[in-house]
Amino acid sequence: MKVYKVKVNGKVYEVELESVTESNATIATPTKAPTVEKVAPAPVAQTASTNGGAKLNAPMAGTILDVKVKVGDSVNVGDVVCILEAMKLENEVVADCAGVIQSIAVSKGDTVQNGQLLVVIG
Repeated sequence: MKVYKVKVNGKVYEVELESVTESNATIATPTKAPTVEKVAPAPVAQTASTNGGAKLNAPMAGTILDVKVKVGDSVNVGDVVCILEAMKLENEVVADCAGVIQSIAVSKGDTVQNGQLLVVIG
């Protein structure tokens, strides 16, 4: 065993490591590869098509700091619709489709949950 001192973020830790010898042995691999569940990254904003337009939902829980659009405004893909604060970070919620703002379901200061409706774009 060898003892090493490691400093992490200003704090010193003692680590013991066991030395091993090299070997030319082969490692047997299973015949069937294990399945790995793939998880898609969280989208900036989720949409679901409705009769009246596309819903723009909150990507995470937080507080609405500002609403950048009004009913009747035209938006393009990537335009900032509102600012959502979550965990002391300001996140821009952007339109993921082009259209006209049909309705706004939140206002400045509202607390929203993940997936809650923010605006409808038609």
